[in-house]
Amino acid sequence: MNGTLALEAKGPVTPVPVLKGHSQSVSAAIQTWPGIVAATHWHFSGSDEVDGADFYVGAEELGHIHLEGDVHLATTLELRQALMARKLARPFRYLASWVEASIDTPEDAAHAKWLFRLNYDRIMGEPVPSLLDRIAAFKGIEHP
Repeated sequence: MNGTLALEAKGPVTPVPVLKGHSQSVSAAIQTWPGIVAATHWHFSGSDEVDGADFYVGAEELGHIHLEGDVHLATTLELRQALMARKLARPFRYLASWVEASIDTPEDAAHAKWLFRLNYDRIMGEPVPSLLDRIAAFKGIEHP
């Protein structure tokens, strides 16, 4: 168990809010990927306060972006360790297999897209050794 909840268990399934700053470009990009289900991410205290955007691939949680730009990704312990070793993500203190990052700049947004895509490819069946190779080979995000 990686600490994820079914989308419906988090609160009413409503459309994704518009996020602030550079987070919106990440949200918009993720929503174009095949099989993505996007919905409002509710504050943990209840379903009356919008707190960001949730992303699922079928029934499996990909991760979410909070309104202030914090990214939380539901990954595996092995990938978490590799991402942290390369300083490509920070540990999420509440769930052992999750990682986090922040979106403050265009570079952060590009990096968050890379993290979400890595996790999306994991859920879609890319073998873990291949994902670990991608993490090991990471040299940074190229910007136009």
